[in-house]
Order: sequence, then C-alpha cells, then structure tokens
Amino acid sequence: MDIKSQLVNGKRIYAFGSKDDFLSYISDKKKILIAINAEKLNKTDATLDAIINDNIGYADGIGAVFALRLKGVTAIKIAGAEFWLDIISKYYKSKSFYFIGTTPRVIQQTVDKLRKDFPDIQIKGYRDGFFKQGDKEKLIKELLNKKPDVVFVAQGSPRQEMLMSGLIKEHPALYMGLGGSFDVYTGLKKRAPKFFQKLGLEWFYRLVKEPTRFSRQTSLLKFLIKIIFGRV
Repeated sequence: MDIKSQLVNGKRIYAFGSKDDFLSYISDKKKILIAINAEKLNKTDATLDAIINDNIGYADGIGAVFALRLKGVTAIKIAGAEFWLDIISKYYKSKSFYFIGTTPRVIQQTVDKLRKDFPDIQIKGYRDGFFKQGDKEKLIKELLNKKPDVVFVAQGSPRQEMLMSGLIKEHPALYMGLGGSFDVYTGLKKRAPKFFQKLGLEWFYRLVKEPTRFSRQTSLLKFLIKIIFGRV
C-alpha cells in the first residue's frame, strides 16, 4: 500500500486517510508507531527525531493534520488512545501481544479488562513501566523468549520512544507508544467528549480539566502560528 508522507519541522509524518488504511499498512510491519502532535512538532530533539523518521509517525493531533494539509497531503487525525484497541480488535486472533507501562495496579487492570473484552487474545506477558537496574535486560530476554508480534508501551513521551528504540533492535516487532492510554481504558481518566474531539478541541478540554497542562497545551497555538507564517 502506497501511503504518502511529509516532513514537518524535521519529522516525517505518514498521512493516513482512514483507520482501515493504517491497519492494513502496519499488518506486516516491524516498526514503532509514534503519535505526532503539536508538542512533538514544536520540539527539536535530534535523538527523538531520528527515531520518528526511522519508524512510522502518524497524525495524532489536529496541528499535525493541518500541517500535512497545507503541504498538499490529505490526512485524518488518528487518536492513539483509540487506535491501539483497533489494532487489537483486528488482529487479536492472529497476533500475540505484550504490554508495558503505568503502575502494577493499572497494568493488571488493563490486562484483566482486555481478557474480558477479547476472550481469545494472546497475551504473551506484561509488566509495569517503572524500571530498576537490570529490568530492561530482563525484559529483552522475555521478549526474545516469548516473541510477541505487537508490543504496547505506555510510559509517556519521549521515555517510551527511547525504550522502544532499544527493544526493537533486540526483538523486531510492531511497537506502539501509548502515553496514558491504559488509564483511559481502565476508566481512571476520561477523554474529552466526542463533541470536543470532532471539533479538534480535545486539547482545550484537557486544559480546562487540568490547568497545570497550560504550558504543554500552548504548543498547539505556537505551532498554528508557525503554520500560518509558513515556518514548518
């Protein structure tokens, strides 16, 4: 499948026209799926940029969608907080999974809920996202032993991307960073109502609910200004 991509502020973003296109495109890939939003696009981090450009960045934020459209490429916003479940829904009978991230309590709740929602799911293993000395090496050994097809990592960015870039060199598979998605899935946190999501205002909802995110959410405004003046 031929999927277009564009460089935006030094970061390559793949332009998917639908979730089905994305699901088909990654069916045989051994790459890292990386959500691209205004916050990532505003930053210049040579290490993270290299990881993004070697893998599959996708438009997870409205700022990334706007930037792609201004470059003549049509794309839709694909929320990673939902798409990881789309991957499971499509492939849980044919692929195996491994889950990493958040607290021991939340990862256990996540796995329990997945087993309830997808009774035939093949879960090769799981662990929390807090690593002590030697834990990464133990994880690599387990991945090499159990050989999961898909590995989800929920640690927050860029920590999760740095971890996945090391893991994929040892155990090639499809990896995806999920941030706080396990908290959303288990009901500990709520996403913005559909009304805000459809209007591209999920960032505003988060800002109202969590004022401490102000400095992060202004990334969208700063990036939109860059787009208007053609600086991306």
